[in-house]
Amino acid sequence: MLVQASGSDLFLEILREDGFSLEIPFGWGVNVANQERGWGMARALTQGRRVRRALNTLPLSEADTTVLGRHDDVIQAMLRYPGDSPYWTDVDHTARVADTSVPVSSIGGWFDAFTPGQLRDFRILQDAGKPARLTVGPWPHASVEVLGTLMRDLLEFGAACARGETPPERAPVRLFVMGHNEGWSDFASWPPPDSAPQPLYLQTDAKLRSAVPVRAGTDSYRYDPADPTPAVGGIQMQSTGKSRVDNRIAEARPDVLTYSTDPLEEAAEVIGEVAAEIWFQSSRPSADVFVRLCDVDPSGRSLDICDGLTTVTDAQNLTCVRIRLWPTAYRFAPGHRIRVQVSSGAFPRYNRNLGTGEPRATAATLHVADQTVYHDLNHPSAIILPVRRAP
Repeated sequence: MLVQASGSDLFLEILREDGFSLEIPFGWGVNVANQERGWGMARALTQGRRVRRALNTLPLSEADTTVLGRHDDVIQAMLRYPGDSPYWTDVDHTARVADTSVPVSSIGGWFDAFTPGQLRDFRILQDAGKPARLTVGPWPHASVEVLGTLMRDLLEFGAACARGETPPERAPVRLFVMGHNEGWSDFASWPPPDSAPQPLYLQTDAKLRSAVPVRAGTDSYRYDPADPTPAVGGIQMQSTGKSRVDNRIAEARPDVLTYSTDPLEEAAEVIGEVAAEIWFQSSRPSADVFVRLCDVDPSGRSLDICDGLTTVTDAQNLTCVRIRLWPTAYRFAPGHRIRVQVSSGAFPRYNRNLGTGEPRATAATLHVADQTVYHDLNHPSAIILPVRRAP
């Protein structure tokens, strides 16, 4: 089995109740609806502007009519049922992964929406002792590079297995390590056993340090869903957009906080699962916390690496919010800085949080929210990086 940019549970990651991805499922739903009608491919090529306009529709339950002229059952279901809902049981095969009886080669990309699920499947296979290997490159979902890697794997791995032969030997995990001296590296498992979690704490002077902050401090910003914090780079479903872009324009917005290390004295390699713990409070009952990891070069250019979002209910109470960022493999160069962004959205990749906590399909009233991030001894907000020890 050769698995290209997919996982055993199609909707779990993109339809999370605590982090609903709007752009990807809606665009996919429109494409499927077009395929069920005449001239589907031609229609898809001409509807990009209408799809982008539809993402601004409120309530979201009417967005499909903006593009298709009618309601679509799949889009309506994705708006109403989270990925772990019993509604999607028939397309959730996670429980069957460990029973896979054939060799599996999985190919994914660091900027693909399905990579977390694909890595989860690989770990299940590896823990079950099944013959499996994994390749992850610096690609979005639909890219020429992913397809080319699949074709090579088909000839090398698939053809050998089909003939009953042993494929050429290689490490179980092959990862493209982005950043400084980027290139391919081989590992025995995912995540690499020599990666260890290392927190970097948000400080009152907009710095990131390994020491827990002693001084009490907060930073605040105002989030307006009528002018939502935009998605800049990041996860892509198509190869037409750039996944890694300069984030300085986004970081200059008043609704984005940034925290940076001093220039690194030596290279730092981050490979594995990235997370953040942000002490957060909102003036509204519902709010989102978006965290992005960036690499800042000596010229000041800030390139995104990975990110994640968590929706907070009962957000008016001070809460430690755990955000699971996308996994990554990245090497920071000496002289570069590690930067963390904190905001409350990345639209239209994620839907706008209107502040009320009402169902996303039917909510229609916009509310401005005042958000506060805490960072002190009793509220140590941090990003947690899987730092790999030097060999």
